[in-house]
Amino acid sequence: HVTAMSFLPVNVDHPFPIQNLPYGIFSTADNPRRRIGVAIGDYVLDISVVAPVFFTGELFSNCVHVFQEESLNGFMSLGRNIWRETRAVLQKILSKDEPALRDYPNLRERCLIPQSHVAMHLPAHIGDYTDFYSSREHATNLGIMLRGPDNALMPNWLHLPVGYHGRASSVVVSGTPIRRPSGQTRPNDDQPPVFGPCKLLDFEVEMAFFIGPGSSMGKPIPISQTQDHIFGMVVMNDWSARDIQKWEYVPLGPFLAKNFGTTISPWVVTMEALAPFLVPNVTQEVTPLPYLRHSDAFNFDINLEVGIKTESMTETSVVSRTNFKYMYWTMKQQLAHHTVTGCNVASGDLMGSGTISGKTPDSLGSMMELSWRGSKTVTLNNGETRKFIQDNDDVVITGWCQGDGYRVGFGSCSGKVLPALPLEEFNTPSS
Repeated sequence: HVTAMSFLPVNVDHPFPIQNLPYGIFSTADNPRRRIGVAIGDYVLDISVVAPVFFTGELFSNCVHVFQEESLNGFMSLGRNIWRETRAVLQKILSKDEPALRDYPNLRERCLIPQSHVAMHLPAHIGDYTDFYSSREHATNLGIMLRGPDNALMPNWLHLPVGYHGRASSVVVSGTPIRRPSGQTRPNDDQPPVFGPCKLLDFEVEMAFFIGPGSSMGKPIPISQTQDHIFGMVVMNDWSARDIQKWEYVPLGPFLAKNFGTTISPWVVTMEALAPFLVPNVTQEVTPLPYLRHSDAFNFDINLEVGIKTESMTETSVVSRTNFKYMYWTMKQQLAHHTVTGCNVASGDLMGSGTISGKTPDSLGSMMELSWRGSKTVTLNNGETRKFIQDNDDVVITGWCQGDGYRVGFGSCSGKVLPALPLEEFNTPSS
């Protein structure tokens, strides 16, 4: 067994070896046009440069133009045959034994750009964003806090993947600051609500997948075909205002508590790159209805780590380590359920997993759980403590799959919290 190698040096714990090759959208100071890139080691391969040279087979003849576009939507819409062929070509030209790119320094200089020299952007135009609630441990923990242990899971939870429609306009790429939201809360149940900055700001450790080929309105995607519509995955932080959520969520669920910001990592790791990390699906306590049943494994061993970096710290302090494999509902089930009514999905739509929590205290995916609704403190490396996220805290989530002598990583999903706007900005009545 020999681990595949690129002609570019890549350390064994680097997130972007030749086994990964995730896609993203980048620009550079000397060329502000957004273009498709692939991460390889510490470099970005500019696909707009290599596509005319290497994507020349019959399969590419009618679609090579998508590699010149400013988002991944067009490429993602082409489906698995093109995805596989593109990956095969990229792995070939980047391999240590292939001279086509390795031995041509002029071409290499044009198409390989140090990652330190690029700015990353959202990988796709996200037309719609849906967030599920598919971790049994997380749903149980929140249910215990809100309703007590006897009614922790709602009656529907074991029968269908619960979800809600999120706000696509405020999905941002890693590194974008997040403004602390203001809104209505009701701190005292016997007093009227008040308006002001959120006091219980939280992160949610999630993964999300991008839709590849879309579907037609009125035509559900059968669960046997859902994998053909799933392009790849990113790490996601679905920022949450817990005090705003508590007051607003009955009867229609989250609204302002979730719509102010959702952060995703910039590199989309393809399902082909994740295939070696398939693990058995979680055994489901209640046999789902036929449209949600599938016997093939579609669960993945993805390590997730979340850290907080305060203003006085130079390095992040890890507060939770969890894993995507704990999810009760699979992505295939989520997509089959989402479309069973005939709801159409489009290339670039984003589907969040829901907060990912494990069974142990150090594997909980939110501060709401880690501090158990603020009843205990979480101590950071430098002795500072947190119950929820404070102003100027930087929250950093990383994800990776561990292979034999290599890692398939997602890079960083980070966001720094800015203070809320001053109240006078909200209190100018309309004349």
